[in-house]
Amino acid sequence: MLKDKIRPILWPLLLCVPLGILGFCCKYVLVGYSFSALVCLCLIGLILFYTLMPFLTLRFPKFGRIVTRGVTVVGFLICAVTEGLILHASLGSAEEPVDYVVVLGAKVRSWGPSISLWDRIYAAADYLTEHPDVVAVVSGGQGDDEPETEAECMYRELVNLGIQPERILMETQAKSTWENIRFSLDLLEQETGSRPTKLGILSSEYHLFRASLFTKKAGVEFVGIPAETSRWGQKVNHFMREVAGVWHYILLGGSYDA
Repeated sequence: MLKDKIRPILWPLLLCVPLGILGFCCKYVLVGYSFSALVCLCLIGLILFYTLMPFLTLRFPKFGRIVTRGVTVVGFLICAVTEGLILHASLGSAEEPVDYVVVLGAKVRSWGPSISLWDRIYAAADYLTEHPDVVAVVSGGQGDDEPETEAECMYRELVNLGIQPERILMETQAKSTWENIRFSLDLLEQETGSRPTKLGILSSEYHLFRASLFTKKAGVEFVGIPAETSRWGQKVNHFMREVAGVWHYILLGGSYDA
């Protein structure tokens, strides 16, 4: 009889073990995956909650049902509202005039730009062609598994696509979105003698809401310029994952590193 009661909760609880190991690796071993660790932590919390709450409901039926339904509704609303903000920001405001645009980097593979980086490079080339007076900062350092800095890769490909080299500044130290924006502002201040108060940020459309939070935190007016993600599977995955990224920033603030 006891085994029959334990068996339904055993497998969900055992699932928490690999999730915990994965979360630990994402946080302390892998570089740039800290909000994936937050996803693992949230999944563990959900598993524990929905596995153990029925036992509380058996003891306190009314209270257990209220808590379960309340957590479910609040969790759904939080995810839905966050996703709505991400979708709204993904439209961008590319028509709004700016003097400078920061192009955020993405993974560089051994054979060249990743799909996400190509999407941003092509969008940057189109934008700079349509706005000949805008100066671009291509921003992105070099990860341990990248053959060169993301900034150098973007610079080369933009020049190959016909953008004049003198219109492109390279910021080659950033390892996170926050550093992309902060270091690019420092570079522009160094090059021009004044710090911009308004900045265009060009990135994948799903990334613009989070980028806007960092830009506003830096005290700069944000103008989003979307680079459409060319692969639908990747687009859906990143729009869903971005919810965790936004809440990682909200909960951990300046320690954000993705």
